Amino acid sequence: MSTREYPKRLKATQMLLLATVFWGISFPVMKALGMAQQRVLPHASSWFITASAVTMRFGVASLIMLIWCWPSLRRMTRLEVWHGVGLGIFGGAGLLFQMDGLTYTSASTSAFLTQCYCLILPVIVAVRDRQWPSALIFVCCFMVVAGVAILAQVDWRTMRLGRGEWETLVGSLIFTAQILWLERPMFDRNRVEHFTLVMFLVTALLALPVSLVTANDPRDWLVAYASPAVIGLTAILVIFCTMTAYVMMNYWQRHVPAAEAGLIYGAEPVFASLFALFLPGWFSALALFEYPNEKVTGSLLVGGGLVTAANILIQIRAISAPKPGSASGNIAVG
Repeated sequence: MSTREYPKRLKATQMLLLATVFWGISFPVMKALGMAQQRVLPHASSWFITASAVTMRFGVASLIMLIWCWPSLRRMTRLEVWHGVGLGIFGGAGLLFQMDGLTYTSASTSAFLTQCYCLILPVIVAVRDRQWPSALIFVCCFMVVAGVAILAQVDWRTMRLGRGEWETLVGSLIFTAQILWLERPMFDRNRVEHFTLVMFLVTALLALPVSLVTANDPRDWLVAYASPAVIGLTAILVIFCTMTAYVMMNYWQRHVPAAEAGLIYGAEPVFASLFALFLPGWFSALALFEYPNEKVTGSLLVGGGLVTAANILIQIRAISAPKPGSASGNIAVG
């Protein structure tokens, strides 16, 4: 670890954790958005509601990024395009598998299985680097998985691996590929705004055909996005959960080993649970529908505590890592 890289790794862990805060907001926002649209389109397919939301979310984000990148767009390189295409394909495909799997399994089981990349990442990194992950990484992996399982209140007696579970696992594996693709050394010199623009555009284009095929009528688009409440919720998704969170992820993850990044992202359901304690009531008043707040439970305290503790251990490791130039400065990453 060089002198220049050391402080960035510590800050990167903090910035990635902040990104999970914004992703945590997206869960109650997406649910509120779906409920608001189901009120005006009661016979619409859930696939249309979900896919159109992804299309709008990443499509609008693409337009904003295009304006941001316009002065330097002519200098975009093929490597930046390739970087963004990979991120968009992996991210978009992962979302589609996750959404379809959710149709055939419970939300709690889906949330738990999605976090399996916390276990998949260290295995792939170990095979790639031909080096075992550290004991701390193993401990933190199981703390995150156990914490998410408790948060999701998974019933092990009724859990089975049917179509929904397998598709969710496939989605988790694809998200793993997205994390690994982002950190490839060949992309180190790429400009974040350039490949993020391509990523957003590819994600929107992947979701667009699904929304078009599942729409009952072309006018469903106008009806779905006609109310001020829906526009406001979409704006939150675009600005905070997409523009802010993904730009932070795309910039800062390069300074953190992939296995540790996966553990940090495991904090997302913790923040989602915390926001669900008060945001639904606010959204209900805004959009005039019934969406009750969730309550503090033992599973939230215990499960959230395990995930939080794992992230604290990772950050302590970054703080206490040998300084560049010390006798043990060249430590193994993992």
